[in-house]
Amino acid sequence: MDTKKVWLITGASKGMGLSLVKKLITDGYRVAATSRNLQSLTEAAGTFDEKVFLPLEVDLTSEKSINNAVSKTVARFGKIDVLVNNAGYGIGGAVEELSPQEIQDSFDINVFAVIRTMQAVMPYFRTQKSGSIINISSIAGFAPATGWAMYASTKYAVTGLSEVMAEDVKELGIKVTVVAPGAFRTEFLEDSSLVFAEKKINDYQAIRASHGKYAAMNGTQLGDPEKLAQVFIDLAEDPNPPVRLYLGSDAYSRASEKIRVLSAELESNRDVSFSTDFN
Repeated sequence: MDTKKVWLITGASKGMGLSLVKKLITDGYRVAATSRNLQSLTEAAGTFDEKVFLPLEVDLTSEKSINNAVSKTVARFGKIDVLVNNAGYGIGGAVEELSPQEIQDSFDINVFAVIRTMQAVMPYFRTQKSGSIINISSIAGFAPATGWAMYASTKYAVTGLSEVMAEDVKELGIKVTVVAPGAFRTEFLEDSSLVFAEKKINDYQAIRASHGKYAAMNGTQLGDPEKLAQVFIDLAEDPNPPVRLYLGSDAYSRASEKIRVLSAELESNRDVSFSTDFN
């Protein structure tokens, strides 16, 4: 195993990102990690060796800030081998409840930041003729739940973006995997990571019930973030990684059920599908 790889991870001050950072450093990798707040990142990471860890305060809505972070990483470590787009947050609410600003903010971090970081590292990856990109989507990006329409739309976007990106960069020796986790025992369901529409419409009782169900799940999620960190490392070392990877038994079950529903719906409307062809 090549423990000399250099990793760049966004959203690393807590949750999956922090678990990955700590595991990588322990295993001898060199890591650059970003957060909106440098102090929170360094405090969360604990004592570290500057030779192997570079904490960066980055505004993921800013192309300049991202480019500076990439340049600093290359200046410190000489290269980047793996990009992990982990930063993101959940936003709940009915479509008509969400304000234009709430929608814009969610896409800025969950989608556009992913695009910006990939655009920033790709010149280095192309020159190297190698590199791994791991984009964190969600099972909500394939089998969404009631009350999370906007979050699902951002994660669907990350999934589709990654699938095509994987094809586009394959000839360059670059690998792309989009990871769709289920519920992992991180801070994701806490107030610091979840946002709800400020506007509430009383008619949407099913949405309120769904949000309550997810809030009650906090602290009992099936997924272990420490095990997930090892999966990410294995992905980066895999010469032929999957383009799509569902993590967690809950993600697997939801994806399986969605595939069953899609297959049944596709076949039941087969005649209608074929009816639009020229005779």
